[in-house]
Amino acid sequence: MTRKTFAAPLSAAVLAIAVLSPLAAQAQNIAIVNGKAVPKSRVDVLLTQAQRAGQQISPEMQGMAKDEVVRREIFAQEAAKRGIAQQADYKAQMELARESILIRELFEDHKRKNPVTDAEAKAEYDKFKAQSAGTEYRARHILVEQEAEAKDLIAKIKGGAKFEDLAKEKSKDPGSGANGGDLDFAKPENYVPEFGQAMTKLKKGEMTETPIKTQFGWHIIKLEETREAQFPEFDAVKGELQKRIGQAKLQKFQEELMKAAKTDYKFGGQ
Repeated sequence: MTRKTFAAPLSAAVLAIAVLSPLAAQAQNIAIVNGKAVPKSRVDVLLTQAQRAGQQISPEMQGMAKDEVVRREIFAQEAAKRGIAQQADYKAQMELARESILIRELFEDHKRKNPVTDAEAKAEYDKFKAQSAGTEYRARHILVEQEAEAKDLIAKIKGGAKFEDLAKEKSKDPGSGANGGDLDFAKPENYVPEFGQAMTKLKKGEMTETPIKTQFGWHIIKLEETREAQFPEFDAVKGELQKRIGQAKLQKFQEELMKAAKTDYKFGGQ
């Protein structure tokens, strides 16, 4: 092989590199604005922020992100021309923005390094489930302001009037009155003590013989039915539990940092 024939392929390779290099660089940019390249990485950052906020990345959103990045470059260049970057107000806001971004990334880093495990979520689930165990009562009630009126309504119900109809007509409870006094299923401790205690003494279908006094007024209570407390399956609440635990971990991390910091400042409430 002569030197000439060896040099030809080499020259072709060099030429190809020279031609393709600008194209490769352009592939990393989405536009050129007034001679300045706008890198694709800015679009990636916007889309990552959208994902963190729980948004689904679609082709339409990708196009919107590109538009936004190019608009920002145009406006930023004009701001630079006007010397805005040298203004004191701008510098003060930039310092706040710098701190905000640092803090956000600190917390994101903590989340990545301290993920909520399935075991932690299951332990929290079991704790809530144990606390929710017991009997739930489905009751109706009629709430009025005066004892005499309550006694009169009890007499009417015993005389054949429908509890539900009187609840719709007379009850002062805006939440249940329109539904015939129906309170749905709940545990006794969800109510004020006087109400809960009176309700649990009733048998299915029974009504209180005398009005029950609470801080809200006078109640007539009718027990519809009872059941064992219902609790959703683990998979149905797993995501919410993980979110709750993650927030608790982050709060603990923040409190530890504040406790370890050496400062003469006294926060409110201390």
